[in-house]
Amino acid sequence: MYPEIQPYDHGFLDTGDGHQVYWELCGNPQGKPTVFLHGGPGGGCSPAHRRLFNPEHYNILLFDQRGCGRSKPHASLDNNTTWHLVSDIERLRVEVLKTERMQVFGGSWGSTLALAYAEAHTDCVSELIVRGIFTIREAEIRWFYQEGASWLFPEQWQQYLAPIPRDERHDLVAAYHRRLTGDDRTDQLQAAHAWTQWESHTITLLPSPAHNQSHADDDSALAFARIENHYFTHKGFMEEGQLLRDAHKLKDIPGVIVQGRYDACTPARTAWDLHQAWPAAEFHIVDDAGHAFDEPGILARLIAATDQFSQR
Repeated sequence: MYPEIQPYDHGFLDTGDGHQVYWELCGNPQGKPTVFLHGGPGGGCSPAHRRLFNPEHYNILLFDQRGCGRSKPHASLDNNTTWHLVSDIERLRVEVLKTERMQVFGGSWGSTLALAYAEAHTDCVSELIVRGIFTIREAEIRWFYQEGASWLFPEQWQQYLAPIPRDERHDLVAAYHRRLTGDDRTDQLQAAHAWTQWESHTITLLPSPAHNQSHADDDSALAFARIENHYFTHKGFMEEGQLLRDAHKLKDIPGVIVQGRYDACTPARTAWDLHQAWPAAEFHIVDDAGHAFDEPGILARLIAATDQFSQR
């Protein structure tokens, strides 16, 4: 990755409906505008995300989506949908980046949001870089949270099942939703940590102590689990298959799709389906990687993509 950098500006976007969305600008104020969309939903940005772009060539916008990271109020589900976030991105483009067009970069849930934004605001996107493709179809949610990835990580799956009584395990997303939105703080936190640790322990091809500790504190785990479960309970606030159905709208946008071959969180089938719907995009399968953006093969492809587009 590029060297560590600090923001040259930061602030909060007042959404007008109860949220204060934290944003920051890094790199070259005169550089090519790009926006980074983090995963989760509910994950928040980290300093490492700034390092995916050449700071001499890019004006880099990062922001914590509603309810997570440094945004306020913490873990709030009110007025928190995909389309609220798309509206936030559009306001940030106009009011913070102050540009007519920008590059859009997103991984995992960030790829979902990037596709949703690009399909809604095609003329505002100069390029699209997506990684670990997730289109929030019912089958994708069931694979990771009901049955599928459970066959690959049985010991971690046992920990994921632990907070849920046997008679509720036929719909685990719903069972977790009841606990994460309930009034019992102890039950909330138990569910939040079990939910987040399931993802943290399955995100890489090989075990990663650093990833295993992500969202380990109560506040981070609660925001991540509550917001993620909220979105998945409501199927991303989209029609089934909407992002692939509308991918033809991307045909004139230069794009790169990067996917780990052994991604257990968002399996390669979805990336392939996106490539079939958007054949003009470059398609890269990384054969020695799982889901995480900082696995070496994925990271190399992502930085190659941002470098490739930096002069356009």
